[in-house]
Amino acid sequence: MAAMDVFVGRLDPEMCVVTAAADGERAGCLVGFSSQCSLEPVRFVVWLSEVNRTYRVARSAEFLAVHLLARDRRETAEVFGGQTGDRVDKFRQVRWREGYGGAAVLEDAEAWFVGRVVSRADGGDHVGFVLDPVEWGGRDPSGGPLLRLADARAIEPGHPVD
Repeated sequence: MAAMDVFVGRLDPEMCVVTAAADGERAGCLVGFSSQCSLEPVRFVVWLSEVNRTYRVARSAEFLAVHLLARDRRETAEVFGGQTGDRVDKFRQVRWREGYGGAAVLEDAEAWFVGRVVSRADGGDHVGFVLDPVEWGGRDPSGGPLLRLADARAIEPGHPVD
């Protein structure tokens, strides 16, 4: 793995918050593994850790919401990355609304979309949820810089790390 660190250590992707709602439960987490994965049709994949409560709720969800945060929204990143939904209701600490299909949409996101889960892929200790966007929104694209991995490195994970 040390050899792979040479490659992975150079990456600094945008972070996003993924929220899931199913069976009367809501969950959300800070995600560093995500990407557009198809042009036609447009598809996006988010990778959720199997030890995360968001993953457990997402398994039953038909829709997930994906949010990009501005760098100055670090407090939101800390809520979703540094706390576990097993102990706290993260949604009491942020502004949100119900979106398409009951998805939880964060009001302070720079950009967001709700996607229908069309497939799942095993990726080791994470599962990829491939999403078909069905609703989206956001602020003026000329806004400030987005939150990146380097901005979030100091956030202690809210769930156990293997």
